[in-house]
Amino acid sequence: MVGYEENGTLDELKALVWSAGGQVLERITPRRLKPNPAYFLSEGKLWELKNAISAQQGVLVVFDDELTPVQARNLEAELMVKVLDRTGLILDIFALRARTREAKLQVEKAQLEYLLPRLSGEGVNLSRLAGGIGTRGPGESKLEADRRRIRAKIAVLNRQLKQVKANRQLQRAPRRRLAWPVLALVGYTNAGKSTLFQTLTGA
Repeated sequence: MVGYEENGTLDELKALVWSAGGQVLERITPRRLKPNPAYFLSEGKLWELKNAISAQQGVLVVFDDELTPVQARNLEAELMVKVLDRTGLILDIFALRARTREAKLQVEKAQLEYLLPRLSGEGVNLSRLAGGIGTRGPGESKLEADRRRIRAKIAVLNRQLKQVKANRQLQRAPRRRLAWPVLALVGYTNAGKSTLFQTLTGA
């Protein structure tokens, strides 16, 4: 776990890791300097992190700060382990806890949109070349093919979400006519929403 010891954010990140089913084995706290554009960390802290990883097995590294796609790719290549930032971790928790069809579709879409700029690979990226007939065929790079598949999947998810929302509006129409009150419990992960709901309803 990597982050700055400010305003209890690392303790909050630790709770998020626990919510995702993980366990914090090490905390790395860099000094508050301008992040390295390539690795986020300074050379010394990167070396410290590599040493910490070498003593463990089956680990991943979670950054409290948002990583750029370049930083995330460089870190994974250098550390040879999975690297997540806070957004990636929260999306993982959402995926773990999504129950309704709409929630699962929304989380999957968000994960794909998060992944898209973080894809990496070798070869020519045809999206940067002049378009035209034949540029989307077998000759494209694996990276561009992966990106195209993800964009296609996002389009499918958007259509499915639109249908789910339309069905939900139909289901809500009778309740609106009866003027039933609508309540929502909104809160951060591990804020106690489920406990409050169970207390209020006696469930």
